Amino acid sequence: MPLSVVIQNPLCKLEILWLNECALTDEDCAALASALRSNPEHLRQLDLSGNKLVDSSMKLISAVLANPHCKVEKLWLVECCITDEGCAALASALRSNPEHLRQLDLSGNKLRDSSLKCLSTVLVNYCCKLEKLWLGYCGFTDEGCAALISALRSNPEHLRELDLSGNKLGKFDLRLLAALLANPQCKIEILWLRDCDLTGEGCPSLTSAVRSNPSHLRELNLSWNILSKSDVKSLLDLKDDPHCKLERLKYESTTSS
Repeated sequence: MPLSVVIQNPLCKLEILWLNECALTDEDCAALASALRSNPEHLRQLDLSGNKLVDSSMKLISAVLANPHCKVEKLWLVECCITDEGCAALASALRSNPEHLRQLDLSGNKLRDSSLKCLSTVLVNYCCKLEKLWLGYCGFTDEGCAALISALRSNPEHLRELDLSGNKLGKFDLRLLAALLANPQCKIEILWLRDCDLTGEGCPSLTSAVRSNPSHLRELNLSWNILSKSDVKSLLDLKDDPHCKLERLKYESTTSS
């Protein structure tokens, strides 16, 4: 019996569905989306990572997420070859039904700055209560990151983990991110900025931000940026500050100084 037939059965109360690296076809996604639309109330976790989701597949999956009866809390779409059009469909769905999603992983998709701006329209919504957002190695630049941080500054209370690793943010003004972290309503606990081409110029801003809002950030990963130990010394000193909760600071650098 096909899985989609099982899922659409009104007696089925499936909460967790992992289909990562299953080589799903467009036809498979259509059948899955149809089944989930027929019985959307129970699913809480959906993992479609490692499948090539063409635009038509993303639109079908997004239609499920837009259903007000859909209550998916954790969504993994890692390395799914999602395009700008697919990301726009996803963002539109999440704008329509923003209250339930708590974790979103889009790592490894080539999302241009326009996709980040589209996604930011979800995050700025006060009904959005996303707690974990992973966007590692998505290929966006400082322009997309600026839009993302601006959205998070408008709605800062819920996010606990943010991963922007592997995006070329060398020109990104870290003072924008620092302004988010300094906001007393910001409660980010884990922040990954690994391999982002960042320089030491923004470290003082980060240090000042954590000092002014020291109760939440516990892990900061700055590895594989263009940083020397002297650049991060002020951040390292925070680990000895009794008022600061920073426990782990990773800063292995691409420089030898």
